[in-house]
Amino acid sequence: MTKWVYSFGDGKAEGQASMRNLLGGKGANLAEMSNLGLPVPPGFTITTEVCTYYYQHGETYPAELADEVKAALEQVGGLTGRRFGDADKPLLVSVRSGARASMPGMMDTVLNLGLNDETVEAMAKDADDERFAYDSYRRFITMYSNVVLGVEHHAFEEALEHYKDGKGFSLDTDLKADDWKHLIGVYKKIVRDEHGSDFPQKPEDQLWGAIGAVFDSWMIPRAKKYRELNQIPESWGTAVNVQAMVFGNMGDTSATGVAFTRNPSTGESALYGEFLINAQGEDVVAGIRTPQDITEKARIEAKSDKPSMELAMPESFSELTRIYGVLEKHYRDMQDMEFTIERGKLWMLQTRNGKRTAKAALRIAVELAGEGLISKDEAILRIEPGALDQLLHPTIDPDAERKVIATGLPASPGAAVGEIVFNSEAAEAARKAERKCILVRIETSPEDIHGMHAAEGILTTRGGMTSHAAVVARGMGKPCVSGVGSIRIDYKAQTLTVGGVTLKAGEVITVDGSTGQVIQGEVKMLQPELSGDFAALMEWADAVRTMKVRTNADTPADARAARKFGAEGIGLCRTEHMFFEGDRIVAVREMILADDAEGRRAALAKLLPYQRQDFVELFTIMSGLPVTIRLLDPPLHEFLPHTDEEVQEVVAATGVSEDKIRHRTRELSEHNPMLGFRGCRLAIAFPEIAEMQARAIFEAAVQAAKDTGAPVTPEVMVPLVFTRMEFDIVKARIDCMAKAVTEETGASFEYQVGTMIELPRAALKAGEIAETAEFFSFGTNDLTQTALGISRDDAATFLGPYTQKGILAVDPFVSIDREGVGELVKIATERGRAQRPNIKLGICGEHGGDPSSIGFCQEVGLDYVSCSPFRVPIARLAAAQSALGKTE
Repeated sequence: MTKWVYSFGDGKAEGQASMRNLLGGKGANLAEMSNLGLPVPPGFTITTEVCTYYYQHGETYPAELADEVKAALEQVGGLTGRRFGDADKPLLVSVRSGARASMPGMMDTVLNLGLNDETVEAMAKDADDERFAYDSYRRFITMYSNVVLGVEHHAFEEALEHYKDGKGFSLDTDLKADDWKHLIGVYKKIVRDEHGSDFPQKPEDQLWGAIGAVFDSWMIPRAKKYRELNQIPESWGTAVNVQAMVFGNMGDTSATGVAFTRNPSTGESALYGEFLINAQGEDVVAGIRTPQDITEKARIEAKSDKPSMELAMPESFSELTRIYGVLEKHYRDMQDMEFTIERGKLWMLQTRNGKRTAKAALRIAVELAGEGLISKDEAILRIEPGALDQLLHPTIDPDAERKVIATGLPASPGAAVGEIVFNSEAAEAARKAERKCILVRIETSPEDIHGMHAAEGILTTRGGMTSHAAVVARGMGKPCVSGVGSIRIDYKAQTLTVGGVTLKAGEVITVDGSTGQVIQGEVKMLQPELSGDFAALMEWADAVRTMKVRTNADTPADARAARKFGAEGIGLCRTEHMFFEGDRIVAVREMILADDAEGRRAALAKLLPYQRQDFVELFTIMSGLPVTIRLLDPPLHEFLPHTDEEVQEVVAATGVSEDKIRHRTRELSEHNPMLGFRGCRLAIAFPEIAEMQARAIFEAAVQAAKDTGAPVTPEVMVPLVFTRMEFDIVKARIDCMAKAVTEETGASFEYQVGTMIELPRAALKAGEIAETAEFFSFGTNDLTQTALGISRDDAATFLGPYTQKGILAVDPFVSIDREGVGELVKIATERGRAQRPNIKLGICGEHGGDPSSIGFCQEVGLDYVSCSPFRVPIARLAAAQSALGKTE
């Protein structure tokens, strides 16, 4: 027969910590503390299975439940010397919800349940304190009416404030017993008027009303939304915890508080928390009274004149210190504890693993390993990889006031403040004048690279998490908020407008790329600090991971940042980003506008020294580590001028007529450039482009090896192939250039030629392509677009409904679509290795920095992942966790 109720108290329990799925987190930990012999008020837990039954059977209870609850209540009464509903020695209880995962926004706690017009008198007599009893009764009426009966809390607050004003009272503590008696009558009338019936007097009715309210709260909109956001299944259900009341409001020898075994902000190993003398738990969080510090050290640091618990209640403080040591050693983690002191006796009401900042999590994990409580492997698994973002970027001070005017997608983490600029030229001008700026665009393009580099942060009104702005910003380590559709930008007027607020160029805004918030004005920042704990954890992670971690880097600054963060090479260097700087764009445009191969070669000859020097710098910084360079990928029209002003600039720089420029622009324009004349198609149509780039790569490899003494083995990557023949045609030109450079320099060098697998057909034909390709790099950004038929720049408009309706579990551009895109990666991996067992396999799309996707890469057996520089530590940690067997 199913057991629906589990009791705890008096140093023993029917449950234990491992039963959190059945008893919920709170119930499991109450049982565990009881089994440890800690002072826990006796009580019982109604299991999560009752919640499941309740919704599967038309909101009714199992037939045996009432008898099990009655028996459990009698057992609690026996331990406390009281009886539920008794007129002389009434047992009062608290009722709390408790799911297996923490669920903020579930039903609030109900305290003092069992009080009525009769039992309140017994309570007053028993405590020899009439004021305490009626204060408890009015609290119960307020809580129960709000939580169970749905009467708004402010109705009671208004009545209380009105009464206090009439009597000239300023604090609740000014009210005497007779005052509370009068207000209880007022409160009952409010209940009758608002609810339509009298406040329940039978303790049994009160209890079952509260139990029902807990289960009902599982399906309220805010609980559903929280579950949706945190992937918590509805089927889990919630438990109900019923526990004998202990009172922190029985005078100056009583108190209530919350404590952490370590500081949740810094991770410092010291008791941390707050308490209030002569108060119930709600008073600590309600803000009506200022809580006091638990330790004397904290009181001195806070410059508080209120006594600490350490001095005011030394015996209870000593007992709490003992218990926190027991709990932390038992749970092997920092604990968040709730306690009450009733007439000098300390009672533990809850313990759970405490929430903490990334900085604190790092310190706690490393110190727990140092103390021998956990292993180094466990320390690695304790840290959420994505949380490291908090440590690598400036963040907004959590105490700072924010005037949020819009919210978009958190496209690149960190926060930045600066004046608004609407184009890249203005951004560069601001930087030269040493003024910080935020680049605000409808959307960015490769032409905005210099402006993005000059700006502190980027804001776009279009685009998703993997739009151009998002990808480039992450690579640069710049905060970015994208897809803020509520903002209207007027380039001509140089204004942005949202919700009635209009801001002009030069006005200051703050962007928070970690939350997606756009904030008016300047907000205080906190600068990142990389501690010794960070280095220690990374060292442990590197020792266990099996996948290498490379970086996507196009500039020396990117490469240096990535090396600082521990990158083991470059997995993707996008050469097109190098073409937009300074005089280079003029030469690129000359090449595009040339009438024949000879003219193109002449223009490309001007680019060769620039490209060669770019690669020399990257090879030198990487000092012998592998560097994968992708040949030119984007369509040529992206390099041509678009505005009349830009056209005139090109006319002046090249001497080419305006008509010819406009004709060539029309000739190269495409309806769908993402699937158009780009990638290897450029190298096949204009082989001289690939030849120039290959020559630059090999000459740079020779030069860098000579300068550093470290041999360079460049990896040349051909983009967007879907057949072996395409690859072979381009590879032949690359091999010719390698031979030519060897003959010209007399230097021998090794190199590899491989391809980017970013089209479904390439994945399916990977076996054939691997006959000549020496490595594959999965470009999962484009592979996701082509496999799902979704444009990443337009996906933001409909991906929300898709994830809400469960069509997609997550945004497939953020975390890899394992069933579709992942299957293509698996197929290509298997077929590629079957043909060439030693083929090098990696991933260089944005998924290379996503912890969940990194776990998939580990499962498939890739050799490395490559990600933006500021995600390298995240990838190192996620790769280590995957190697240790962590799954989603």
